[in-house]
Amino acid sequence: MRIHRSVQRRFLAVIICALWSGFLCSSAAAQEWSQPVRGSWVADGAAQAGDISLADRNAGCEIIVTEKENSAVKQAAAFLAGDIEKISGYKPPIIATPSGRRVAIHLVTLGNGDVPARIAQAKLRGRWEAYQILTSGSAVWLVGANFRGTAFAVYTLSERLGIDPLYQWTGYTPDRHPKLVLKKTNHFAASPTIKYRGLFHDDEDILPRPFEESGYPLRIGDVPTVWYERFFETALRLRLNMAAPYTRAHRRFEVQKLASDWGLFYTSHHYDILLSNPFGFDRFGLGRARNAGTAWDWLTNKEGMLNYWRGGVLENRELNAIYPVGLRGTDDRSYTFPPSMSEAEKSKIFQDVIETQVHTTKELSQDKQPIFHFTLYTEMLKKYQEGSFDVPADVIIVWTDNNDGEMRALPLKTGKWKHGVYYHLAYFGNTVKQVTHTITPQRVAAEFQKIVDAKATEYVLVNVSEFREFAMEARMIADICWDAPAALSHPDAVKRYVDWWSREYFGAAAAPDAAQSYANYHQLIDAHDKLWFGADKLQDVLERLGKKINDKQYEPVPRETLTALKERDASYRAAMRIISRAQSRMSDEQHQYFFEHVTLGLLIDWRPTEAAIKLIEALDAPDAAQAWKLSGQARQPLEQLEIEILRAERPPFENWYRKTWIRRET
Repeated sequence: MRIHRSVQRRFLAVIICALWSGFLCSSAAAQEWSQPVRGSWVADGAAQAGDISLADRNAGCEIIVTEKENSAVKQAAAFLAGDIEKISGYKPPIIATPSGRRVAIHLVTLGNGDVPARIAQAKLRGRWEAYQILTSGSAVWLVGANFRGTAFAVYTLSERLGIDPLYQWTGYTPDRHPKLVLKKTNHFAASPTIKYRGLFHDDEDILPRPFEESGYPLRIGDVPTVWYERFFETALRLRLNMAAPYTRAHRRFEVQKLASDWGLFYTSHHYDILLSNPFGFDRFGLGRARNAGTAWDWLTNKEGMLNYWRGGVLENRELNAIYPVGLRGTDDRSYTFPPSMSEAEKSKIFQDVIETQVHTTKELSQDKQPIFHFTLYTEMLKKYQEGSFDVPADVIIVWTDNNDGEMRALPLKTGKWKHGVYYHLAYFGNTVKQVTHTITPQRVAAEFQKIVDAKATEYVLVNVSEFREFAMEARMIADICWDAPAALSHPDAVKRYVDWWSREYFGAAAAPDAAQSYANYHQLIDAHDKLWFGADKLQDVLERLGKKINDKQYEPVPRETLTALKERDASYRAAMRIISRAQSRMSDEQHQYFFEHVTLGLLIDWRPTEAAIKLIEALDAPDAAQAWKLSGQARQPLEQLEIEILRAERPPFENWYRKTWIRRET
């Protein structure tokens, strides 16, 4: 009898687990989206042989971190101590040497101290960010192949004890365990599929402060540090290792240093050449400060532009950083060449510029080996595919999607380069999607399978703007980035993920209806413009109604428009019935987050859809008096939406849905 290979692998995993002498053997279950994760290592009831008590009311363990460890490991230890306190009420001390009187949680990077014989040093050594978590006697060992591996071991343990990696956004508090017991454990995590992986907080429009005269948050203002801390902590708990924190907001060195100190590579978008912040050339006076002249012109001010780029390297060379290379304007626009210049001349300049940037950075980086990426955005994709210019072999080639989650292109062959991708969950442009999530898990799974198949696995940067709306898909991508085969190789990746997410975040009782609610959501809001379908029709009807009331000639609303509105209204009503049933089986926290992540996105289109239908009735009314009466009835769903939006603006998201320089247009 032939046995399918995937079945053989599953049998083999079971056999290996059995050989671990009763240990909790966990491999890829989190990425397979098949088993509970949060809190799954907490022993309920009577402790079993090999279980370890981490806290028992006012007593408990200690966390051991030596001075040899990187600041990222020390920060992870601080988070772990706080996490254990949230769960148990007891906060363990962080010390350099075990006291011998308590259970000890050891954080050790290979080479920084002795580890037990059961730590698989041969499997860890030289493996990028791999780690092992082992209970042994009265100790827990979190051992990483490098310092990030050690930190990721900590964040893995925290989640398995009950901390939601997305708690900053979901609002979830962990289940309380005054007596906190860790199951006997041996967990090994191999190196991630994607080497450099992170989040890009693009188009900051809600958080910058102070406010413009318009009342909008100042687009070149300062985002409070607490929000960067939330962004960075979330990335680390998702086992990401890179952050691009800025676009237009004012930059503060302490923010990029914070990212680096916590264990993230500081990087940036495709026109932020050498992390120099071209957007600040005039706006923040950086051109003057760096003696860069006044013209952003390679032909007439080459030395000035080099001075400007050197400023970016000198500012960040002590950090863990990844440097963008290329040639664009001081905004996100193509570089302006003289009109008479040939394509061949332009290509030669591109090549000269990139080679000069790489050489300059290496000269200034002292003992560090700098990392570079070049993004094939807009005009650069065609030039690269045509072979119009060469790029140094140590520059990562970054391929882009179409700003709507579908890859424009991927490498047909890797050549001498490593490759990666720039992917959008959020975007401000023709496909505006800053208010709610519109990139479906189906699209994510399909596109990332293509990305992995094309071997574009050196780098992934995901545009999430201010993150809140995109938590579900960001977590999916983070899991794929860590172990793409486990996530994508088994059948029905999308169903597995949505079902797992529904169980993990909304409980087993509500999960079937929660999953169906996501299916309804993704059917109704399957593109950015569907979010505004009702609002667009409402605006159109208002204009016609105004003409009617003022005795001006107007065209009636096409019948197919009314039919489409009524069909969507019926679909929304059916979806809301399932949502109500799901929410009745949730805790208060689950109910609130489900409202924010699923219900509100539907309401943003449904309420204007209801109002538009009422206004069409008003437009069809036989006289102005009846039209006014029906028009008044259209206010009710819109006023209800205002109340519903307020419900989603809980702390720390007060005024989250205010008008901004982006959202005034959406």
